[in-house]
Amino acid sequence: MKKLICAFVSVLVISAVCYGQSDSRTLFQKPAVNHTQIVFVYAGDLWLVAREGGDAKRLTTGIGIETDPIFSPDGTQIAFTGEYDGNIDVYVIPAAGGVPKRLTYHPGPDVAVGWTNDGKHVLFNSGRNSYSGFTRLFTIGLDGGFPEEVPLPMAGVFEFPTLAQALAFYNSERYAPIKAERREAQQARMFIVEMHS
Repeated sequence: MKKLICAFVSVLVISAVCYGQSDSRTLFQKPAVNHTQIVFVYAGDLWLVAREGGDAKRLTTGIGIETDPIFSPDGTQIAFTGEYDGNIDVYVIPAAGGVPKRLTYHPGPDVAVGWTNDGKHVLFNSGRNSYSGFTRLFTIGLDGGFPEEVPLPMAGVFEFPTLAQALAFYNSERYAPIKAERREAQQARMFIVEMHS
């Protein structure tokens, strides 16, 4: 019996030593970069670090999941998608830290995808006005209010090019530029639409 206990304790000690020496790599997800900083997702929270490296600062600590961070054009604010209380909505937080401000209140998922060029509105995908499973783009001001639909039939991934009033978007929500092995990524077509005020 004594030998069995010694063998069991030995196995526990060896496994604890092996666990302590395991690879300590971490998985940082969905990075967004501005001129001086990088914001990324780790363990469901947003973190900020200087582009040169150093210690990361945790921006969000709430119960829930924060993802999809996007810097404002001037780099002072970060829009993100937050899932609190089972609802997925769009939030903004100062890049210096602070309390996140909720912008959308729709019961369906609203996913932050960008900013307007002037930095006064956050763009997001939502199925709120869709009659089927596709999403549309909306803008919402930083003070909240009612979102405005971008007049496009559908949109998935998009960006504003350097043209002041143009919008580029992909017609496939499943487009994933990082995942070249996905067949949809090879078939996605990009559209550039001239937006008139």
